[in-house]
Amino acid sequence: MCFEGEAGFTRRPPKGRPWGRRGITPVVKVCGRGSGRVSAAGLLAMRPGSRTRLCHRLRRHTGRKGERRSLSERDYIGLIDGIHQLVRTPIVLVWDRLNTHVSYAMRDLIGARDWLTVFILPAYAPELNAAEYLWAHVKRSLALTSSTASSPELDSPSTSHRHHLERRGQKR
Repeated sequence: MCFEGEAGFTRRPPKGRPWGRRGITPVVKVCGRGSGRVSAAGLLAMRPGSRTRLCHRLRRHTGRKGERRSLSERDYIGLIDGIHQLVRTPIVLVWDRLNTHVSYAMRDLIGARDWLTVFILPAYAPELNAAEYLWAHVKRSLALTSSTASSPELDSPSTSHRHHLERRGQKR
């Protein structure tokens, strides 16, 4: 069984309130200003008696004219094909009602894969999707990092968090 979720991250560091001595205005240099966004889609693959696996795709948006601002149907199908190659078993996929997930193009791509069964969650039900909890954890963790995070760290927001979550899962 696989749960799919998506999230968007800004490449601008989170806002904070600087402090300093009275009468002296603190100056804070911020990197990454106006450098776009990163969209991420992740699949949590769970099978009884096996480790939970996370596969993800990232797409960087620079804000250029005519550039797609989200992941396309091909990106999602590439993610699903990748997890199928990893687990080598039929997949039961649970995802939300994102317009890309329920489009006619996606229905055709899903219909071409006999090993794939898709269940669509009801509208406004993120608590039923395990992947949404993962993205909430990643976003909270990124908000706690320093405001001097370099852009490669923000290009791959889930890599270190994936390793952290895998280590947490092995301890239990």
